[in-house]
Amino acid sequence: MKPVRMICLGAGARGMDAYAPYSLLAPDQLKFVAVADPLEQRRKAFAARYGVSESAVFADWKDALDAGIEADAALVATQDNHHVDPACYAMEKGYDVLLEKPIAKTEAELMRIYNTSLNTKKRAVVCHVLRYTRFFNTLKAIIDSGEIGDVVNIAHSENIGYWHMAHSFVRGNWRREDETSPMFLAKSCHDTDILLYLIGKDCKRVASFGSLKHFTAENAPEGSAERCLDCSVAATCPYSATRLYMIPFLTGWPVSVITDDISPAGRIKALREGPYGRCVYRCDNDVVDHQSTILEFEGGVTATMTVSAFTDFRHGRTIHIMGSHGEIRAKMSEETIEVTNFRTGSVRSTENPLPGGMSDGHGGGDMGLIGAFVRMELGEEGIVKSSIHDSIQSHLICIAAERSRHEHTVVDVDSKF
Repeated sequence: MKPVRMICLGAGARGMDAYAPYSLLAPDQLKFVAVADPLEQRRKAFAARYGVSESAVFADWKDALDAGIEADAALVATQDNHHVDPACYAMEKGYDVLLEKPIAKTEAELMRIYNTSLNTKKRAVVCHVLRYTRFFNTLKAIIDSGEIGDVVNIAHSENIGYWHMAHSFVRGNWRREDETSPMFLAKSCHDTDILLYLIGKDCKRVASFGSLKHFTAENAPEGSAERCLDCSVAATCPYSATRLYMIPFLTGWPVSVITDDISPAGRIKALREGPYGRCVYRCDNDVVDHQSTILEFEGGVTATMTVSAFTDFRHGRTIHIMGSHGEIRAKMSEETIEVTNFRTGSVRSTENPLPGGMSDGHGGGDMGLIGAFVRMELGEEGIVKSSIHDSIQSHLICIAAERSRHEHTVVDVDSKF
């Protein structure tokens, strides 16, 4: 059996650290044969780590796809605003695609990806990694067993974490809608997809509310400065960059994002000169810091979904699934999932695999996803848990939610494309 040959387009945190390590764990199944990234240090680091020849290292994704490299698939892990063109071009060049989410920002772009997949007969698999976690598959198995009857309502929370919000959505790459995408789409198309997975029905309409409430200039504390290194109140600020990035034993994410030199001097230089040292109240961010959405599905099933910065990251995702004959309460961070049976009055606890949710990226979902994609490429049927149609619907829900938030109205979701 020859390994699947893959081109990596985008050697950032997701391409380099989330998915590509599978090739080191299973070299008989996956081999990276080319890489493209605009940052020289990233593409060189990827090539060195994963054994890509110097002749197959590119600064531009289009050059990589035009080079005639013999490969089976392309991993598209570029920045959010640059997913559509490389994904479609890769399929037109004859490659199947593993596409990082969010795959697109508009309905027209979503349809372009969908139609390109249909017309080229190439497979496009979206990185909805939560479907591959043992946590959510345990919940799905309980629902499918009928133990709690029919699902009637779900209350789901995506607890971003106060410092994660500051890192990614205030100082970081996802802070502005015009440069990436709305926060609900960027962060929570994971979660709209998992609601579709658990409920098993199409979403009909949504209403959504949220805003940028806290991370604004008006809320800057007295005595604060443009940069945390110069701030007189940094010691009491939960969002202080010095508190987050100067912990000596912390060497991976998120420190690895702010600089390639993780020495104390390298970190200080990054905080002095780069975007991650800025005061969270004085950034150019415009994405929401909290949002609540109500969803109605076919058959009258409803769900509420809250995504908020003002939480402890350790709690991860929390969910309450209410059925006609029982309920499930679960946190990704806890060791047990609680199931109540209304018929018998019993309450039981079942093991939550990988408690903490971060034992591996996304609770094991990152490796589960890339593993399933590779096995699909090797000929295994039914291993991938979502079609491009399913994935697009999760994005349409997010786009409808944003429209609802801006227009203050209930918005229908078109799932019959």
